[in-house]
Amino acid sequence: AALNPWDVMLCVSGTAIACENALVVAIICYSPALRTPMFVLVGSLATADLLAGLGLILNFVFQYVIRSETVSLLTVGFLVASFAASVSSLLAITVDRYLSLYNALTYYSERTVLCVHTMLAGAWGVSLCLGLLPVLGWNCLHDRTSCSVVRPLTKSNVTLLSASFFLIFLIMLHLYIEICKIVCRHAHQIALQQHFLTASHYVTTKKGVSTLAIILGTFGASWLPFAIYCVVGDPDYPSVYTYATLLPATYNSMINPIIYAYRNQEIQRSMWVLFCGCFQAKVSFRSRSPSDV
Repeated sequence: AALNPWDVMLCVSGTAIACENALVVAIICYSPALRTPMFVLVGSLATADLLAGLGLILNFVFQYVIRSETVSLLTVGFLVASFAASVSSLLAITVDRYLSLYNALTYYSERTVLCVHTMLAGAWGVSLCLGLLPVLGWNCLHDRTSCSVVRPLTKSNVTLLSASFFLIFLIMLHLYIEICKIVCRHAHQIALQQHFLTASHYVTTKKGVSTLAIILGTFGASWLPFAIYCVVGDPDYPSVYTYATLLPATYNSMINPIIYAYRNQEIQRSMWVLFCGCFQAKVSFRSRSPSDV
């Protein structure tokens, strides 16, 4: 079959995603110091995005090399599970950030570790189930009229996936609003204790709120168009609409390591150790807490 430029772009996107997130996974696995709940969640996100990138590459290979309905189902199921795990890991990171601010005094406890492991087990378990649904028979291979804009997924299947995304997005929106309230309240309390409101307090608060807006805005801008089109789109529409909304969704997995990993100074230091074998920096690194935004 002739190469589809959209498939090529998805494959290129998958390659970039896999390379970026493989580095994050290697850094976290290589560095014993990165074993806190925050980095466990970042590692889960990077692993999910790494699998999603590999899934995009495999989908391209099997689409043009091995044309098989069984292989197509396995690849689609793998992609669904990987992207679902990525979105679920983002929700877990949001919950962790909220708890680190709301329960700051008890955050560093065994209870937090148990909570993180429980969230990850639930996230990956649900994602695996969603990925298995098309493989176990919830597909449109034998009933073309039930196909969605993402073949071979059925309309009811993509509706379920879109509804799950909308729910996660609303939960994240609510939690980030609460985080903004806590950050503003903490800044105001510090200012009152010092008996005056300095410009640095305004700058810190504004920076924190802006960062949260960028995180949520990037997530929404990447996935919302595709989720909406999955609900309102028709399989008879030109496939270019599906590609045009799916491609930006993959960019979220490309941006995630930049937002959640490479900006963290502990990971930056571990990168120096990983690539240089020693760490000799002229600037000191400050360890960030999970609540840093």
